[in-house]
Amino acid sequence: MNTNRSVLFVPHGSPMFALQPGAAGTAMTDVVGQLPTPRAIVVVSPHWETSVPTVGTATRLETLHDFGGFDPRLFQIQYPATGCPEAAQHVVAALQAAGLPVATDATRGLDHGAWVPLRQMFPDADVPVVPLSVQHHGGPQHAYRVGQALAPLAEQGFLIVASGNVTHNLRDWQIISMTGQPTPDYVQQFADWVHAQMVGGHTDALLNYRQTQSAGSRAHPRDEHLLPLFTALGAAGANARPEAFYRGIYDHVIAMDGYAFI
Repeated sequence: MNTNRSVLFVPHGSPMFALQPGAAGTAMTDVVGQLPTPRAIVVVSPHWETSVPTVGTATRLETLHDFGGFDPRLFQIQYPATGCPEAAQHVVAALQAAGLPVATDATRGLDHGAWVPLRQMFPDADVPVVPLSVQHHGGPQHAYRVGQALAPLAEQGFLIVASGNVTHNLRDWQIISMTGQPTPDYVQQFADWVHAQMVGGHTDALLNYRQTQSAGSRAHPRDEHLLPLFTALGAAGANARPEAFYRGIYDHVIAMDGYAFI
């Protein structure tokens, strides 16, 4: 895979993905191995929601264990990432240049939507990381616009890592985990539809997925976990071609599809 833009959409599954990365984790490691070492990583996680785009400017990024009820070993994991205030200011400037309101946070660490995939892709934590929040109330169009603002950084040595999941219905996950029911048909149906729109260049259909895909609302009762996909699309640019580096279902209802842009 010859990539000309440093933009990835990666899955992060449940926190247990950190202990059980499986084939999806291997694919994430492999795709990063085909990219040049980035100047810094801008990581967009759905587990950091703010009213306006907010850039983390801390020098040391705390590993946030922002979950409960999982394997105790997870709480022992530390991902010793360093931040980069200088790189963070480039992110701030890019967002401002696009006319977006921007805030900064000098204390924000990395939630599991950020450190779980980064630990898989950069296990040595040897590349500076700049966290960037999402705005659920802005919807897909806003997330896409944020990505467009980041596009110049992808040409300047930054790696844009948008972390999320193609399907994310926690209520269905709880029911199936308790009852042992099979994976609902909508999970694969929606993932297949997203893939077809991605490779077909149907960005408008994706941005309006709740109207254009019958399974959209069930796949994402609340769409914060899909918003990073739109940010990745915006950052990659209109001429980039998405290519799935992994497709598969994890934990019954979580589509773990990941995309690079070529």
